[in-house]
Amino acid sequence: MDLPSRIETVIVGAGQAGLSMTALLRRAGREHAVLERRDRIGGGWLDRWDSFCLVSPNWTASFPDFEYDAPDRDAFMPRERIAGRIAEYAAAIDAPVVLGAAVQRLAAQQGGARFRLVTSRGPVDADRVIVATGGFHDPKVPPAARQLSNRVLSIHAHDFRNEAGLPPGGVLVVGSGQTGVQLAEELQDAGRRVVLSTGRCGQAPRRYRGEDVFVWLWRVRTLGGDYGVAFPLLHQLPDPRLRYACNPHLSGHDGGHDTNLRRFAAEGMTLVGRFQGFDGERATFGEDLASNLAFADAWFGQRWQPLFDRYIAAAGVGAPPDDRELFEFEPPGITELDLAAAGISTVLWTTGYRLDYGWIDLPAFDADGIPRQVDGVAEVEGLSFIGLPWLRDQGSATLFGLRRDAERLLERLEGATPSD
Repeated sequence: MDLPSRIETVIVGAGQAGLSMTALLRRAGREHAVLERRDRIGGGWLDRWDSFCLVSPNWTASFPDFEYDAPDRDAFMPRERIAGRIAEYAAAIDAPVVLGAAVQRLAAQQGGARFRLVTSRGPVDADRVIVATGGFHDPKVPPAARQLSNRVLSIHAHDFRNEAGLPPGGVLVVGSGQTGVQLAEELQDAGRRVVLSTGRCGQAPRRYRGEDVFVWLWRVRTLGGDYGVAFPLLHQLPDPRLRYACNPHLSGHDGGHDTNLRRFAAEGMTLVGRFQGFDGERATFGEDLASNLAFADAWFGQRWQPLFDRYIAAAGVGAPPDDRELFEFEPPGITELDLAAAGISTVLWTTGYRLDYGWIDLPAFDADGIPRQVDGVAEVEGLSFIGLPWLRDQGSATLFGLRRDAERLLERLEGATPSD
């Protein structure tokens, strides 16, 4: 599609969030274009490492007008396949995507259309803009990385592609969220010595009471309202900082499995507490390893299990009892590590991302740079967001949670009262 000079609605980003909005806008008969900075469609999945695969089962990659109907519903797609599915979605709904159109600035203008978008392919004027760029913008590396010895490679997971691309030797992985734990496991399986610096991240079982954990997540988020069971909404969080919490770790590799830090340690991985800093070849860590492991152990039982059990009881689901077995192993606490003596040649940062909306020149953000919005509708008239973590609740940035958020956003944009 050629870049229009003026159009009613512009969607920024042609990942699953932007394309879901395209499908719904087409149903509503709304003129629009989708601007994609990349030269191919595939979304942020194209930025993942080579052996990446979905943590959620394939069936969760169902979008408006594009249900997942292949027989391997319960398998886990590798990176290229999920990126390919996004491209197939764009073709199936005939999405009006303009490739290679990076938006450099979005601002209000006087007269004519409400907004002007300056892109790498020229300007576009629009009355409405839907930002669908996700929540993984600027790779986050702590300032202490600057004190690391020049001998050691420092690389963020965003730039990591495969184990063979690292120098020989051990790897210090900093961050025990979903990405960190998966990469630590893969590197250990490849024969590397791995030191994993842990934080306050939970773990979730791959299966619970006879079903993949994502089955219960989907049922609670989609059907739970009928039984008085629901995840907390953004404004209901007891502490707003919880929206920054890391995703609980589990894996889709090898047919899907639990990722238990204590088991990793028993199998030879070195676990340490929260990263504190470097002094050349010397790395220091907090004395919180035991409490971090206890937090990971308890997370599911405190956050998700009560909701699942309430839903199962209220909906009358014939689910078997919880048959999980605890793994008990207490690794030694290490607060200091000589990287050279330990054979560490790489520090792999799995420390997440910062939001970066610096290209939006509008008063739409709070002090932390997070959009001020309700159901995606921003305080600036005509501006909205979709696919943002905690747009509505914890499921907002997931594959399975996107559809309802998109439907609610369209209802608001069309002036209708949201149906739930």
